[in-house]
Amino acid sequence: MKNNQEIITALNWRYATKGFDNSKKLSDSELNLLLDAVQLAPSSYGLQPYQIVVISNQEIKEKLKAAAYGQPQLADASHIFVFAITKNYTTQHVDDYAKNIAVTRTIDVIDIQGFVDTMKGTVNSRSQEELAIWNAKQAYIALGVLLETAAIADFDACPMEGFNNADFDEILGLEEKNLTSVVIAAVGFRSADDDYQHLAKVRKSKEDLFIHV
Repeated sequence: MKNNQEIITALNWRYATKGFDNSKKLSDSELNLLLDAVQLAPSSYGLQPYQIVVISNQEIKEKLKAAAYGQPQLADASHIFVFAITKNYTTQHVDDYAKNIAVTRTIDVIDIQGFVDTMKGTVNSRSQEELAIWNAKQAYIALGVLLETAAIADFDACPMEGFNNADFDEILGLEEKNLTSVVIAAVGFRSADDDYQHLAKVRKSKEDLFIHV
């Protein structure tokens, strides 16, 4: 386990990688580390109102590159993670989650009925447009977990919003799965030729960023 300074060093080391070494691929164990981490990401109520498509197929990556305005990360990174939210989100998804809780914790759904009712009340009180925004926020939390885990594990990553989500949805067949893409991340290993890795990280000072009360 990394100590405090090693964690900060890893986060300083990471950057939004623009140039990936396409000859280097994540091993199965390295990929599974990222999958485990993202699976454990927090979400509101624990609902995880999204799915993540993980692409390593080069032909599909080339198609996604074209749908991302030719950005080379799509083709050169080892894997592309596409975070897709549930489009028509209903209380049935709450019921499915409640059943998962019951099975996982060896209890009856009736034992958590108050929690279930609270979740359903939240879903029913929002329009599909509001639910889409809410669900996207949950997906972004999972993205953050992916990026931090990658940095600590010495993998490179680039979060990306610059893509045509309608084209992505078509290429990946998301429409028929009741999903739509909201954000993506390319993951792999930086190219030695990517000059962005040498730039100093620019952030607000702690005085400007944090307000202590």
